[in-house]
Amino acid sequence: MEDERAHPLFRDEELSGMHPEVFKSFVSFAVRDDEVKQRLRAETKELFGSDAVMLTSADQGQVLEFLVELTGARKTLELGVFTGYSSLCTALALPADGKILAVDVSEKYTSLARKYWEEAGVAHKIELRLTPALDVLGELGNDEANHGAFDFVFIDAVKTQQLEYINLLYPLLRQGGMIAIDNVIWKGRLADPAVKDDDTEAIRKMNAAMHDDQRFGMCVLANGDGMLLLRKR
Repeated sequence: MEDERAHPLFRDEELSGMHPEVFKSFVSFAVRDDEVKQRLRAETKELFGSDAVMLTSADQGQVLEFLVELTGARKTLELGVFTGYSSLCTALALPADGKILAVDVSEKYTSLARKYWEEAGVAHKIELRLTPALDVLGELGNDEANHGAFDFVFIDAVKTQQLEYINLLYPLLRQGGMIAIDNVIWKGRLADPAVKDDDTEAIRKMNAAMHDDQRFGMCVLANGDGMLLLRKR
């Protein structure tokens, strides 16, 4: 008999902190899955092994879809694509004329993303740029036509650059627009004062800064590896 926990969704149980059976029950009602999403997650794990930890968790993908619908987003930005699961979820939730500017630097990973965007029928909604995120944000910011043009942003990119991303994104985001940032729990490392690597320290600094930044309303969701939500005031 096939082990049910081999299902692509269940890779996320170790991030959730839940007992395996509790997590199994949770995803059964918390995630609206489909075949394309399942195959993307499974092929990512098969091709990239331990790197598959960079996948946005299935329950976070569900949150992204909900947030896109909630905000009425039409123009979105994604910093950090990997194999395209989060952008697939976002694109599925966008209206027919919605667009994602997806930014990454890896042809290896994003080639798989392109395959599944095509299969899901959403490739026409996604523009992929293989360019460092800071360069893209700088270019966008230099054109005033882009100021206030974006409705929703998802960040899952270079952790040491996240505060720079947020500051560059601020003028690009419309009032009431939202930024979602992944990995703000960082697999529990933030709670251990002995852990002082650059990424961990950068996430600590960003979390503290956003807690006090009155430009945004904020909350943190504890699903997946933690997601910080910022709403521009």
